[in-house]
Amino acid sequence: MNNWLVYILRCSNSAMYCGVTNNLEKRLEAHKSGKGSRYVRAHLPFRLVAKSPMMSKSEAMRLEYLVKQAPKKDKIEMVGLVADNKI
Repeated sequence: MNNWLVYILRCSNSAMYCGVTNNLEKRLEAHKSGKGSRYVRAHLPFRLVAKSPMMSKSEAMRLEYLVKQAPKKDKIEMVGLVADNKI
């Protein structure tokens, strides 16, 4: 099923957090309420800066891995859609 995506958050310390989910709204709410990742919880608030098109879970997991390995300047471009401009 092609209902997974990769997303990037910019945390309060300007760091980028990359994750994968099949329900972005629910995942963002978990991050906001402190029930998401430990890293984001420690660096609230955050904003969504990019999300990918929908894809299979395996494709999303591969893309997340590649994004996490990439230099900071390339991460948003790799994911594809910049939240502030195109979403």
